[in-house]
Amino acid sequence: MSTATAPTSTGQVLADLLPASRVRDAALVVGGAVLTGVAAQIAVPVPGSPVPVTGQTFAALLVGTSLGAGRGFLALALYAVAGVAGVPWFAEGGSGAGAVSFGYVLGLLLASAAVGALARRGADRSVLRTAGTMLLGEAIIYAVGVPYLAYAAGMSFSAAVAAGLTPFLIGDAVKAALAVGLLPTAWKLLDRR
Repeated sequence: MSTATAPTSTGQVLADLLPASRVRDAALVVGGAVLTGVAAQIAVPVPGSPVPVTGQTFAALLVGTSLGAGRGFLALALYAVAGVAGVPWFAEGGSGAGAVSFGYVLGLLLASAAVGALARRGADRSVLRTAGTMLLGEAIIYAVGVPYLAYAAGMSFSAAVAAGLTPFLIGDAVKAALAVGLLPTAWKLLDRR
């Protein structure tokens, strides 16, 4: 009789399937920060908005679900702190806390922890639950980013919604669809082992 748990048992995230160690956890946190920084460089300007469409949100939500709440939060905290300290890995090679889009970076911290906590409860195992998890994560990012944009840019809240939310909805739906394809598929492949 074996006491080993199945690779897809609830309570685990994808990163938990690697042999446990502090070195692993540190590498995952640094890797998550770097992945987010690299993905932020995939940026497309949006006419009329000071905020570009980037791969940063996709990476941050993937980091959170794959690493779990704690490591995901730490990865995004490292990303934010290093960016504030001058590492040019915010969107379009930016750094510092002065950008009007910095609220989205703060939202990434909370979103990564939320989706990581949900993933630990199995929310990344099926298409429908993964879609809900990604949409919740994106909503958290906007809940912090849009008011910060309004404040930092001196816009009304409705203008901030028009410039910092509405133009991004289609792109976020595409990003969520990618995650919906990736995460449950990864678990299914691991189940076949």
